[in-house]
Amino acid sequence: MTMPVQNTFAVSAREASGLHLIGDLHGCTGDSRLMLDAAFLEAFCVEQVAAAGLTSVGCLFHSFGSGGGVTGVVVLAESHLSVHTWPESDYVTLDVFVCNYSGDNRAKAQQLFDTLQSAFKPQDTHFQRIERM
Repeated sequence: MTMPVQNTFAVSAREASGLHLIGDLHGCTGDSRLMLDAAFLEAFCVEQVAAAGLTSVGCLFHSFGSGGGVTGVVVLAESHLSVHTWPESDYVTLDVFVCNYSGDNRAKAQQLFDTLQSAFKPQDTHFQRIERM
């Protein structure tokens, strides 16, 4: 009788830990191209990812047409950035998640989030910071 092979993985807290930053931005008054133009938002996000010292491995941004918003994601070697805009409501959601497998990326994630938030110029932000284990 053959017994199934069971794989066990030991993962330390440092290897599995990460930081998830989530923001709901209301009353955004920043450059309208960030809200409406997928190519403009994508270029801005990729530039800010690099400026924060994170590594972009791919991205996809989609515009919902005339007056509609944009949804986009930048896949990072460290995890991801996602952005969703609703220009008709002056509303944006931001989601930055980084793993800390090869080093502590928390400050880089916070820098990226803060830069993006500032660019949208929200009047009010609902912010969540989640330490992942």
